[in-house]
Amino acid sequence: VRAELSQAGLDIQERDFFKDPFSREEICSLLGEKDPSEFFSFKSPSFRKLGIERSSISGDALIDLMLSEPRLIRRPLISIDAETVVGTDRKSLAEILA
Repeated sequence: VRAELSQAGLDIQERDFFKDPFSREEICSLLGEKDPSEFFSFKSPSFRKLGIERSSISGDALIDLMLSEPRLIRRPLISIDAETVVGTDRKSLAEILA
């Protein structure tokens, strides 16, 4: 992903959100109108350890979980202008870079 962004001529700024955690305001800003589940790593061992049913969690609860445990945030998060995508979503990333 980094190479694709560089080839597009974008200035890359990285953030280690394990060392510099997001605030609720930052997460909500990155989400915009997206559902928090788009950024949530349901396949993470950290989520499985919680023993929570995926269908029983509200969007606000997902945000709370991501704030308390950054491993639950899908990575990389890529923010270009006002649009944020998870780096593994190649289609959305290609649309933003086009």
